[in-house]
Amino acid sequence: MAFFDIFKKKQDTPPSEEQARKEQDELSAGLEKTKTGLFSKLARAVAGRSTVDADVLDDLEEVLISSDVGVETTVKIIRRIEERVAKDKYMGASELQSILREEITALMEDAHGSSEHFGLDATEGQPYVVMVVGVNGAGKTTTIGKLAAQLTKAGRKVWIGAADTFRAAAIDQLQVWADRAGATMIRQQMGSDPASVAFDTLTSAKSNGADVVLIDTAGRLHNKVNLMNELTKIRNVMAKVIPGAPHEVMLVLDGSTGQNAFEQAKQFTQATQVTSLTITKLDGTAKGGVVIGISDQFHIPVRYIGIGEGIDQLRIFDRREFVNALFGDEKN
Repeated sequence: MAFFDIFKKKQDTPPSEEQARKEQDELSAGLEKTKTGLFSKLARAVAGRSTVDADVLDDLEEVLISSDVGVETTVKIIRRIEERVAKDKYMGASELQSILREEITALMEDAHGSSEHFGLDATEGQPYVVMVVGVNGAGKTTTIGKLAAQLTKAGRKVWIGAADTFRAAAIDQLQVWADRAGATMIRQQMGSDPASVAFDTLTSAKSNGADVVLIDTAGRLHNKVNLMNELTKIRNVMAKVIPGAPHEVMLVLDGSTGQNAFEQAKQFTQATQVTSLTITKLDGTAKGGVVIGISDQFHIPVRYIGIGEGIDQLRIFDRREFVNALFGDEKN
């Protein structure tokens, strides 16, 4: 069983054209601050310019960096546009939005690859195990709760492991989400061994025929060595219960933190093998470019984006839909 299979319902039918349009409109609304900020800056960069020259490219570079696309990714985008301008001497500034759209789409295609499957496939009949990591405050608990709710709605039996045992509030909050989602939560006392919670959760999930297991983990970054050791221990314990587990290590990042999200991604990818990203709180920031930059720099696919507080506003990430939401739906 692969990740996307866990969302398939029995007799699942594709969304209607009306539903697809509604979802695209909701995504556009969730990214409105980023879209408005990007285009207002872009408009100022090309105001009064007739061609894409060095000055326009310098201004575009500033626009992308201020939108938290990141320096390395911005340089890559500018270089691609320079190559296109060199081939077409008559390229006008009015075409810059279309060119930028095409280059960002191509860049994200390179970062994500052509396959929808990443991480490991679970053995049929065994639970699909997702270990969720990230700093406190990034939206980790909320993401787990929303994901559990979507999975139970799809008819899946979900187990949640409260392995962030260092904060009683985290355990209690996760319990509220588990109850709301109709998921089974395994918990121990505050201060318990996180690996022990993971062991109990997987053992219970396996014996009760669960489809999916979501394991919460502590989000402390004060000591990278301790973090690495703790996450490694949890992984090793889980693999003893279900060979190959965890099948997914999902890093949750707060998109509104901009460059701090890049640093968190760096820390956690060094501490453990991260296989996917979830970027939250994009509805509250004009810096949605972080999705483009992190995806490109770390070559880890973005699995989800958060565009609001609602359960359905944790959205499976589609790079084409994301670009369409930023630039407007392109008509072929």
